[in-house]
Amino acid sequence: MTGRTAANDDDPSSMSADGRDHETVLAFSYRTERRARLVAAALFPEVGELDESRSAATVSREDDTVRVRVVGDDLAALRAGITSWSRLVAVAERVTPDRTVDSR
Repeated sequence: MTGRTAANDDDPSSMSADGRDHETVLAFSYRTERRARLVAAALFPEVGELDESRSAATVSREDDTVRVRVVGDDLAALRAGITSWSRLVAVAERVTPDRTVDSR
């Protein structure tokens, strides 16, 4: 898992691309691309459903890695978003099949 937050609230260049003050990127790697695809597919419907006025999130997948980008107006909002999305990922991992052989 990786993360970063804006370093200086007074410096406009330190804001995230969407104008929020703080952001982090949670990265989850899986044994297969198929597994990552299933986990991401389970998360996609949640984007926009949990977002409140102080935070937001996006989900993306590249190969065997799912990334959840969480942004917040302040650190409390960012932390709440991280907690919510970490739980959603855990649920998605539990409800999607985990096969060692990638069947096509």
